[in-house]
Amino acid sequence: MDTGVIIAIVIAALIVLAVLWVLGRRARERRLETRRDQAREIRREAEVGGARADQARAEAEERAASARREEAAAREQAALAEERAREVKERHLDADRIDPDADVDGPREDRVREERGRVDPGGVTSHGRET
Repeated sequence: MDTGVIIAIVIAALIVLAVLWVLGRRARERRLETRRDQAREIRREAEVGGARADQARAEAEERAASARREEAAAREQAALAEERAREVKERHLDADRIDPDADVDGPREDRVREERGRVDPGGVTSHGRET
């Protein structure tokens, strides 16, 4: 075989190897770029999910704070109602002490219940049951 043919075969083989190497690198770069795109999409979805989770957490904290405020207001209102009931009871007792016709030893609790609407003068509750 002629030396020129051998050199041409070696050069052709080197060119084929170089072309295969370049094509392999390009294919690898395309795969890597595809994976980078997938990773970016996953990160974006994770950020959106994180933002939604933060928003849900903030809404839950806001609802909890609102519930605590409502509970505090309810306790305050109950305390005020209890205080008013005590004042009313004291006023009735004062009136009973002052009234010369009041039956001080009589059924005071029945009068208080009547005033609150629990028992009508006939001894029947607002639900239709006798006491």
